[in-house]
Amino acid sequence: MISIEQMAIVLDTLPDPAFILSRSGKYIAVFGGRDARYYHSSDGLVGLRITEIVENEKADWFLQQIELALDSGQLLIKEYEMKGLDINRESIDDPKHSFWFEGRIQKLGFLVDGEDVVLWVASNISERHELEIKLRTLSDTDQLTGLFNRRKLERDLALHYEAFERYAVPASILMFDLDNLKKINDTLGHFSGDEIIMTIGDICRSELRKTDIACRFGGDEFVICLPNMNLENAVTFANRLRKHFKLELNRFSTEDIPISISIGVVTMEPADRSFEETLRRADDALYEAKRSGKDQVRLG
Repeated sequence: MISIEQMAIVLDTLPDPAFILSRSGKYIAVFGGRDARYYHSSDGLVGLRITEIVENEKADWFLQQIELALDSGQLLIKEYEMKGLDINRESIDDPKHSFWFEGRIQKLGFLVDGEDVVLWVASNISERHELEIKLRTLSDTDQLTGLFNRRKLERDLALHYEAFERYAVPASILMFDLDNLKKINDTLGHFSGDEIIMTIGDICRSELRKTDIACRFGGDEFVICLPNMNLENAVTFANRLRKHFKLELNRFSTEDIPISISIGVVTMEPADRSFEETLRRADDALYEAKRSGKDQVRLG
């Protein structure tokens, strides 16, 4: 058996910080946090309350987690972000810099000054979180254009359809593809075809709002979702986009092969039972544009 003094030494050498916190958010004791790569000393926290250290909104969140852990009696595991702006201290080096932590919160079986207490172990997971974001971005991105891929688009369209169905938030969809791509590849080669497709990606990024979603749907087919945009404004945007594409892609054109795009435009409607039905209408409008002579916009 080790003594109480030896146990205190063990706890104090933990790489991650461990806090004993009361239901009211008072720091009863602090152990560990000796990994200098991630943590500053927390020795000065004992006796203070979370509301004295952390900004109101974040402090409320911490108190909610403590209450939940105490009332449930279960181990609570939460990931959370802490920015310098969240801390009520002037000594923060970079107020806008953020760190991510995994908190493990467990009720302890004793009282301190008449209050329930929890053990809160905070592990810095910033590197893991950053890696997860990078992997998620890679899984959602088309490698050739840098636009989103079909999987990401379908997830977002499902959310926009739900917002439309529940709250009547409008969303319009453009589906377009290159006219004469096969002739381009046969005449100029597939590398030129890829360059044209990459140019389309660049133009989409320059034209779209931050809330818009541009996706390479497959091959030379693209989809753009325009949240909070009605059909009339979507058509205006589509015509501007078509002209921009034609101007930029003209350098790839030859006398025999004019390069342009055809666009189908729709907006979500009450008759649509899913976002897939909206997409199908956009696809029908696109092929109507191609059957009608290409290089034009058609409504669905």
